[in-house]
Amino acid sequence: MAFFTAADGCRIHYETFGASGPRVALIPGLGGDGRFWAGVARLLEADHRLIVTDHRGAGRGDRPEGPYSIPLIASDVAGLLALTGGPAHIVGHSTGGAIAQVLALDHADLGLGYTISSSWARADARFRALFTARAELLEAGMAETYQRLGHVLCHEPSYLETHEKQLEEAVAAASRTLAPLSVAAARVRMLLDHDRLADLPRIAAPVQVIAAMGDVLTPPAISQAIAAAIPAARYTSIEGAHFHPLADPMGFAAIIRRFVAESEQQTS
Repeated sequence: MAFFTAADGCRIHYETFGASGPRVALIPGLGGDGRFWAGVARLLEADHRLIVTDHRGAGRGDRPEGPYSIPLIASDVAGLLALTGGPAHIVGHSTGGAIAQVLALDHADLGLGYTISSSWARADARFRALFTARAELLEAGMAETYQRLGHVLCHEPSYLETHEKQLEEAVAAASRTLAPLSVAAARVRMLLDHDRLADLPRIAAPVQVIAAMGDVLTPPAISQAIAAAIPAARYTSIEGAHFHPLADPMGFAAIIRRFVAESEQQTS
């Protein structure tokens, strides 16, 4: 297992895949576990050099009490990229998409292009109500309820039906996988502070924004606001719910492969 040690000593787990081709960094969402990308990574590793990272406070690394913020995790990813070979095409889903925004704005030398998938740039009233409620579940010790609600919010009904046993196992393990719950709650609350919408017009690198039409966690209108704010950003609308890279890794990998190839041509 490979670990990157951040400036404050926090150890962050990451993996690399592939031996040739463009370098691509895959950043997961709020769950913070790079294994979210397993299906996509299998499809891209033959012709891309992938670096797949967990977040601090989640996944297989350290889980310090905090504080937590999107800029702090972005600085972790920037340090990891610098350590492992420098600039890459950045792909971030949900919270990973917020991290990608901060990387594009505050660490622009490390990004060759950016995919912002099912994310947000400013928390509106609905977002605040939803994620405050999710944090409160964790703060009340209701890890299983938090996990079950996440499944309903993030998956299509058909996925819930066909993966019922696997998802119930995740609910049963939630008290362990989300521990300590104070850290998990702090990571949820950090999302409320992310507000870079006014800064997005400064991004000059190639950007594509992806939204799923059935996403109730981060509805398409939030992604559309990101695309509208970034000059020349490409907006792609797809079928599915919030966890569309899990449900359709082949479709998501195809979108990434095409965008990376076009970005490489633009800069060559």
